[in-house]
Amino acid sequence: MSKINTLLSRIKPLHHPQPISPSPIPFPPHFKILVKDIIQILSTHPHWQNSLETRFSECETPVSGIAHFVFDRVRDPELGLKLYEWASKRSDVNDLLDGFSCSSLLKLLARCRVFVEVENLLETMKCKALAPTREALSFVISAYLDSGLVNRALELYHIANDIHNYPPDVIACNALLNALIQQKKVEIARKVYEEMVKRDGCWDNYSVCIMVRGLCKERNVEEGRKLINDRWGKGCIPDIVFYNALVDGYWKRGDVERANSLFKELKMKGFLPTTETYGIMINGFCKNRSFKAVDRLLVEMKERGLDVNVQVYNSIVDAQIKHGCKIENDLRSALKLFGQMVKQKYMPNVVTYTSLINGFCRTGDSSRAEKTFEAMRSSGLKPNVVTYTILIGCFCKEGKISKASSFFELMLLNRCIPNDVTFNYLINGLTNNVATAISNKANESLEIKASLMMDFFRTMISDGWEQRAAAYNSVLICLCHHKMVNVAMQLRDKMTSKGIFPDPVSFAALLYGLCLEGRSNEWKNSISSKLNEREHQIAVNYSEKLNQLLPQGLTSEALKIFHTLLEGVKPHIQENNFIVPASNRS
Repeated sequence: MSKINTLLSRIKPLHHPQPISPSPIPFPPHFKILVKDIIQILSTHPHWQNSLETRFSECETPVSGIAHFVFDRVRDPELGLKLYEWASKRSDVNDLLDGFSCSSLLKLLARCRVFVEVENLLETMKCKALAPTREALSFVISAYLDSGLVNRALELYHIANDIHNYPPDVIACNALLNALIQQKKVEIARKVYEEMVKRDGCWDNYSVCIMVRGLCKERNVEEGRKLINDRWGKGCIPDIVFYNALVDGYWKRGDVERANSLFKELKMKGFLPTTETYGIMINGFCKNRSFKAVDRLLVEMKERGLDVNVQVYNSIVDAQIKHGCKIENDLRSALKLFGQMVKQKYMPNVVTYTSLINGFCRTGDSSRAEKTFEAMRSSGLKPNVVTYTILIGCFCKEGKISKASSFFELMLLNRCIPNDVTFNYLINGLTNNVATAISNKANESLEIKASLMMDFFRTMISDGWEQRAAAYNSVLICLCHHKMVNVAMQLRDKMTSKGIFPDPVSFAALLYGLCLEGRSNEWKNSISSKLNEREHQIAVNYSEKLNQLLPQGLTSEALKIFHTLLEGVKPHIQENNFIVPASNRS
């Protein structure tokens, strides 16, 4: 026992050194009065320039010796800029502000997010060969990152390293790393990290954690483990945070065995899994359709006294609907779990409701999907782009285009920006409705559908979606497939009058339609004159091939030629972009 006590007495507590701060600048008592007077003059005096001249003439302190104290104490950037501009116009060399004073002003401007003035001051300092302090530049970088201006923050980081030969402090560097990872710029983050490591003292454990998480999100788990090995030694994973990142990385890569093995290893080494750890495992098993393993982990969580939070419930609800074997049974299970959430006073969020809406849409129950949407809004939740898109897609598939359009309008009204999937659903729905109207020879219905489509395209343009204007090619293709080239020509003319101009794909679609109707001789008058030389030659070559195939009834071969034509006329266009009714696909 005495030996144990002797050993214990020799064990010293862990020493966590505090970061070394620069020595505070002496602040003589009479400076306090002078700083206070300057701020008061800048704030209240109508003839402040004259008042400043008088005040400085009464003391022996130059402006350059007091300016940084003023900049550090004012909260209004305009006051700081007034003093800076006034001092810059003075003829006395002793009053010219040095890099230290300008750095204090930089911090003030960055704190107030006056980035235009920050840039002006940095440019002025560059012209006068005044270097900002490390603290000021770090402060500016952090301010840019807080405002989402990552690219400019990265430029300033390189300026600090390459021009001033000192890196920003570790807090600013870590913030930059984190922002780059969030934007999925892992390669750039890796280079920044390597520079941080080379400059000793500019990185810490949090830097490693950021990089490991970023690499694991990109499924590059081995490189993440290498960073851990380089920092702490082979096979040594320091804490549960790193375990979570690695386990998540293996799940993202679909490596169930390694994810499971690492989960067992962390428990064997005495680390206690957190709710996040279980959430990662449950989410992985859900995507793998291993719902028995999910049930086992839920029991284990309860035994350890951990709450099953909303995120975990959402993973299970979403997986039961998306990855289950029988959607009706799985939807019932999801609804049961939803009831448990409410019973345990876990408030469902947007993700929960969106998953249920998706389930109802997949079973074709658009009525209950709409009721769930209204219940969601009644609870104070704001639907997101996924919620709206699921409902729009559901109504489009059911042929309820007016209903889909109303949800699209509601989406725009609530400032929710549509994505590519939203537009594809609407275009698909509108196109199929036009095809149905054509096949049923319902001219009145066709006119209504065409009008609705025009309204939709106008909405796209008025809301700044000009880049989506080429989507009407899908409609042209549909019309041409149904041998309605005249209608397609009319639509082309209408779209042109609305400011949506045909592109080479539009011309290719019309050429195909003319060939399909045996009217290929008309393409020169209708199309050829609007093509450039290269597009014209391509159209001539394929027109001949299409004319040879179509009279023989080789529509399938002609369709292949058509898609080849599209690829030749406009590179990077994929067949998936063209919505052709199922009955007409080769």
